[in-house]
Amino acid sequence: MTNASLRPLHQRNFALVWSAALVSNIGSWMQTVAVGVFVTDVTHQAKWTGLVAAAAFVPIGFLSPVGGAMADRVDRRRWMLLTTVGETIFAALLALLVGLHVAGPGGVTVLVFLGGCMTAVGIPAYQAMLPDLVAKDDLLAAISLTSAQFNFGRVVGPALAGVVIALGSYTLAFALNAASFFAVIVALLFVRLPPRHADGDTSGLWARIKQGARTARREPGCRMAIFLIGVTAFLLSPFIALVPAVALKLFDNEKTGTAILITAQGIGAVAGALALAPLAARYGRRRVLVVNLFVLPGLLALYAATPTLWLAAVALFAVGAGYIGVLSGLMTVVQLRAPNATRGRVLSLFMVSLGTVYPIGAVVQGALGDQIGLRATTIGCAAVFFVLFAALVLRAPHLVAALDDPPAADGPVTPPDETSTAAAPVA
Repeated sequence: MTNASLRPLHQRNFALVWSAALVSNIGSWMQTVAVGVFVTDVTHQAKWTGLVAAAAFVPIGFLSPVGGAMADRVDRRRWMLLTTVGETIFAALLALLVGLHVAGPGGVTVLVFLGGCMTAVGIPAYQAMLPDLVAKDDLLAAISLTSAQFNFGRVVGPALAGVVIALGSYTLAFALNAASFFAVIVALLFVRLPPRHADGDTSGLWARIKQGARTARREPGCRMAIFLIGVTAFLLSPFIALVPAVALKLFDNEKTGTAILITAQGIGAVAGALALAPLAARYGRRRVLVVNLFVLPGLLALYAATPTLWLAAVALFAVGAGYIGVLSGLMTVVQLRAPNATRGRVLSLFMVSLGTVYPIGAVVQGALGDQIGLRATTIGCAAVFFVLFAALVLRAPHLVAALDDPPAADGPVTPPDETSTAAAPVA
């Protein structure tokens, strides 16, 4: 089981990018936590905590299509290099200005927002590169490992931020994040990708974005995956944002309880990501995805119904595993079925569906939780999702069948044997 899960790491290009992204992700989570603590400490106002968190996340909702269009037009590796340099600059400015005591909460929020913009336009290039980093049969494992890497950083980064802030300063946490981006820059300099052929399309940015939307609408698997991630983001994903409220209102243990629940979810996500590829190899990728889509709402209902914090942590471990199964499975559908020429744009629409619907769902479920209770809200939304997906499977099985692998001729090209590309770094 482990060999299938870790097989992408045996491929040089993926191992380089994955390892560098892990270092950078830990740094990013350090900054996320440190920024939240900093603005709360300075202002003593919760609204600034929410505002600075939104500043990093909101750009994904409206700039991802721009990043997708650029990822399909220019060299993806070089575009990712450029956006990573941008992230490094804004992270370094944050460390410098906070260290000089000249950055207030407003300035910090602006710098976080600008760094978020760089991330938003760079993510589609990173995602679109994945099929060029591994063989087609290892794509699900590669996406699962990427999800595991993100969640591992989500566990380690906040813990390191707490240590760094306690022993050093906010400035040190921000400086370490800025330094972590150099791992990505160095890795990208050594990555060799198959040559891309220009598609001859000279249309403008907006026209290319619309072309990506037309491709996503015409391709049934991509269309279905984008629809399902949107429904998931609205009905199921808000459990992530509501963890602190659950810890406080249900278990009267906000600080320690939040840390326990977030850690449990992160560890579960890593475990689920490592199990996903071998399960898909044994039972079939689409079947595993469909099972996860059915099981996840039940796991969330169980989490909401647990009477104690530690039982909730155990349930959230399982939720983390199931949630990664859904997220990775649906993204794999898009990676496999989107044409290479428009892959970045189609993937950006997937991120828009997730990135814009999730905060809306979090606000709606948070408000509903204040009215009828968090347990009832989570269980009710999970039940609605289960009924909707069951109806889809029963009444439109052809739409669910579109989540399967595309015909071989339409799939992405398997990259050449890496023994022929392990030469000197590319400028």
